[in-house]
Amino acid sequence: MRFDITKVVSLVIVVMLRYCKGLSMNYYMMSCPMADFIVKNTVNSALRSDPTLAAGLIRMHFHDCFIEGCDASVLLDSTDTNTAEKDSPANLSLRGYKVIDDAKQQVENQCPGVVSCADIVAMAARDAVFFAGGPVYDIPKGRKDGTRSKIEDTRNLPPPTFNSTELIKMFGQKGFTVQEMVALSGGHTLGVARCSAFKNRLKNFDSKNDVDPSIDTQFMKTLSKTCSAGDDAEQAFDLTRNMFDNAYYNALQRQSGVLTSDQTLMADPKTRPIVNGYAMNQAMFFFDFQRAMLKMGLLDVKETGQVRQNCHKIN
Repeated sequence: MRFDITKVVSLVIVVMLRYCKGLSMNYYMMSCPMADFIVKNTVNSALRSDPTLAAGLIRMHFHDCFIEGCDASVLLDSTDTNTAEKDSPANLSLRGYKVIDDAKQQVENQCPGVVSCADIVAMAARDAVFFAGGPVYDIPKGRKDGTRSKIEDTRNLPPPTFNSTELIKMFGQKGFTVQEMVALSGGHTLGVARCSAFKNRLKNFDSKNDVDPSIDTQFMKTLSKTCSAGDDAEQAFDLTRNMFDNAYYNALQRQSGVLTSDQTLMADPKTRPIVNGYAMNQAMFFFDFQRAMLKMGLLDVKETGQVRQNCHKIN
C-alpha cells in the first residue's frame, strides 16, 4: 500500500482540531475567501526581495506561540505603562513585522475586521517554510488576538544557552515530545545567530577549557572570526541559510552547531538518534516538522476575543 503523506497529515489535523473546536481549515471560506491567497502572495513577494525574511517569520510565530499562546501578542507595541514582549532582549532581533503589516492591510481592505493578526502570523510562517523550499502544509484558522503582552513573560522562551535536558523540560511543559522538540529545532536550518547568542562557547567555558569542547576546531575559528566584528555579527546556522532543508542536522553531526542549544542535540543520547535520522532522511524531517508546527500553532489559542484592526494595538 502506497504511503500517502497528505492523508496522514490531514488525519493529524483532524485529531488536533478536536481540542480546538473553534478553528477550522475553511474558517474564512465565507467571510474572507481571499485571506490565504493574500497572505501567501505577500510573503512570496517579500521573500523574493529578501529571502532572509523566511527565518524571521518562522521565528516570530514560534516566539508568539510560546508566550501566551498563538495570539499575536508579540506584535503589540509597548506603551507608557507597559513594556511589551517585542522589546524583550530575546525579541529584539525578530524580523518580518512589515510583512505582517502589509498582509493585514490588504486583508482589511478586502474584509475589514475579520482576519486576526494571530492567524496572519501563523499563515505567514507556513508560507515562509514553503517558499524557502520546505514542506507544503495547511493550518486551521480562527485564532483570536490577545490583549496581554508583557516583557516579563518572555522568560519562558528557551534561551540559546540551554542544554538538551533543559530544552526537553521546557518543551515538555508545552506538551511537546523529545522528537517534536528536535524537529522544531530544525527551523534553524534558516537564518543566522548573532555573536551575543553564542560567544559563551568561545571563552570561559569551564576551568579546563577556554572553549566549548563540543565545537569542531575549524568551526571554532569561524565563530571566533565572526565575533571579532562585535556582538551583532551574524553567523549562519548552516551552509544553506535561506534554504529549508536538513543541512542543520548535518552541521550538528560535524560539531558545527552554532548555539549551545543546537549542538547539545548531538551530545545527548536521547536526541542524537533523532538528529542522525533527520540528517540521513530529509523527507522524515519535513514530515515531523510540519506535524510539530501544526501542534505549535494550536498552543493556547484564543477562540473568542478580538480581531485587532491594527496588529500593534489593542482595539
